[in-house]
Amino acid sequence: MTSSPTPRRNGGRIAAFIGASVVGLVALVVLAAGGLALWADGKKDDDGYLTTKTERFTTGTYALATDDLDVDSEGTGWLVHTDRYGKVRLKAQSRDGKPIFVGIARSDQVDRYLGQTARAQLTDVSTSPFRAHYRPHAGAAPSTAPGQQRMWAASTQGSGRQTLTWDVEHGSWSIVVMNADGSRGVDARVSAGANVPILSTVGWSALGAGFVLLLAAAALIVAGVRSAGTSAPQGPAATRSASTAARAS
Repeated sequence: MTSSPTPRRNGGRIAAFIGASVVGLVALVVLAAGGLALWADGKKDDDGYLTTKTERFTTGTYALATDDLDVDSEGTGWLVHTDRYGKVRLKAQSRDGKPIFVGIARSDQVDRYLGQTARAQLTDVSTSPFRAHYRPHAGAAPSTAPGQQRMWAASTQGSGRQTLTWDVEHGSWSIVVMNADGSRGVDARVSAGANVPILSTVGWSALGAGFVLLLAAAALIVAGVRSAGTSAPQGPAATRSASTAARAS
């Protein structure tokens, strides 16, 4: 007479193997994310910035301004207090030789300054090939040159290539590019970069978590194999041995 594994043991074994598959898949995703973060961290330039290509941005109006750039620290105060938002770096140069202005300010202040000014709002950027998408706003000339405003969290202006560096802060921000004298017709080549200091931490943490998950998946596989071994059905030889032992007793 042969015995078969109980449904409970079968269910436990199947659950262990399914759990191992799920945990293993999550481990691979986490490991890939960690590797990607470390790869990106290795692509930083000599100053420690991840940088875009230099591209042309142009408008026949008085200003180029981005849509709101929201930096939300809600629930992530530990990032803000340890300066892990990092820094943003912008490099810009006029293509027509005019002195150029680049500034970053809170979006509501930019709206007040440029509210009645003809400008182009940068809404999106496409790559391969590069293309900037703008939303035009009708209006007049700005009331004052941008450098005369005190609202800027960071700004730079002048002839030749200008570099702006800004310590990222919580809030809603806008980037503005204008001619330094506030005149019409902005034509500039711009690149953007960020040092993202948390990349390395995220990468190594993800790799560590991924390896832990792989160990957990291996443990589940071992548990499933042991369950299969202890619940294996008895064959005829085992049955005969058991019967002989019973008669001898």
